[in-house]
Amino acid sequence: MTEAPLDLRLTEYLRTHKGKHALAIQVAPLSGDASTRRYFRLTPSSGSSSIVALYPDPFDAAATPFYTVGQALIQMGLPVPRLLDHDGALGIYEQEDLGDLTLQHVLYDASAERKVDLYREAIDEIVLAQREASKVPQRAICFHTAFDIEKLSWELHYFEKHFLELHRKVDLSVEDRSKLAEGFHSLAANIASWPRVLCHRDYHSRNLMQHDGRLYWIDYQDARMGPATYDLASLLRDSYVTLDEEFVQDRAEEFRQKGAPDETRETFRQRFELMSIQRNLKALGTFGYMAVVRANPVYLPYIPGTLAQVKRNLDRHPELASLASVLRHHLEELK
Repeated sequence: MTEAPLDLRLTEYLRTHKGKHALAIQVAPLSGDASTRRYFRLTPSSGSSSIVALYPDPFDAAATPFYTVGQALIQMGLPVPRLLDHDGALGIYEQEDLGDLTLQHVLYDASAERKVDLYREAIDEIVLAQREASKVPQRAICFHTAFDIEKLSWELHYFEKHFLELHRKVDLSVEDRSKLAEGFHSLAANIASWPRVLCHRDYHSRNLMQHDGRLYWIDYQDARMGPATYDLASLLRDSYVTLDEEFVQDRAEEFRQKGAPDETRETFRQRFELMSIQRNLKALGTFGYMAVVRANPVYLPYIPGTLAQVKRNLDRHPELASLASVLRHHLEELK
């Protein structure tokens, strides 16, 4: 079988940025995420490896969210991979190689004590970001975009279209659509009314890398302002890791004490659960989109666990009864 040629832009990047060493560099494609970016590991004959992110289009290298948000996070003292080189015309960033150990992988054989330590570290990093965000220059786009009603509602309707209609092929009646719209708006309006802090936006076990004895952030370019519980819900109601409910509640309370001490336990619990519902429904929308539109089934195994988390939290909130009734009617897993 003939090996597929490298993308012409990556070949050009190696030629112009690596010079005479280009031919000695091994290039290996990496599995991507749900974005349109592609990733490659560059391994030279000597020295450290690096990761190249190949974007679909050219960019202004010093003005992208990846660059500006990354610089802000560094100023806050958060661990992110070092930017090594870039070529905006070719749509390429080259960054430090953090290895292959995501939090998800580390958890496979972690002891109970190690598991607690890892999640405490991840939670402390959320608290650090929320506390330090106001102390750095507010130039990055993350400080000027937010999880407002429109964005939160859009994500919920994304679930309606890509998970319910396209993936599960649900035939929604006019009444169903009306109840969903009303329920989505009510949930989004409630969440949007809460105080806002800086959120990573996709803070889960696949976007935290174990490197040099600590957890590093990746895939942070879509950061924006939102509820204090947003990243916590992403972490503790993670689609990729099943956590014991007592463990979740213990870690959530630890976060409350460190990051939201002015909120009562009941208020915090309600906000955490409602945020988890919105976050998990959005994740299901992404899984449906990847399966149907992108013909990528890699996320399908994580649907049952995500639905189980939606059911757990919906059952605790009778004020969402109308929304829940439509979802339970069409999704057997929620009954």
